[in-house]
Amino acid sequence: MTAENENNLLQMSSIAQNQLGKVEIAPEVIEVIAGIAASEVDGIAQMRGNFASGVAERLGKKNHGKGIKVELGDEGIVLDVYCTVKFGAAIPEVAQKLQDNIRQTLLNMTALEADEVNIHVVGIQFETVKTEEEDKE
Repeated sequence: MTAENENNLLQMSSIAQNQLGKVEIAPEVIEVIAGIAASEVDGIAQMRGNFASGVAERLGKKNHGKGIKVELGDEGIVLDVYCTVKFGAAIPEVAQKLQDNIRQTLLNMTALEADEVNIHVVGIQFETVKTEEEDKE
């Protein structure tokens, strides 16, 4: 990370400075807040993660920042959200609710405003129908 990017990160993540000092929020915290806000939206089946987060979840560690990418730059805070939508849900409506919920939750918890909340729908989750044989077991 260059000195300029690090300086931007410090400026973007600081909330308030007073006689006691400065409050800073790490990008990972923003990821977790956005991930929890995303999980509250109806129509979202799951967030997309990588192989390591999938293995960690199977071992019992919940990764709330999964599927969220935060960029702090000159243009402000940009969030990219990668999610899977439930079959039958209206994607534009779910995406709008997701953007609104993430933006509002981030503002309420950190007093930071996201300049962009980009939603990337990476899949559709279909309901699995159990067969009669599976029900008997």
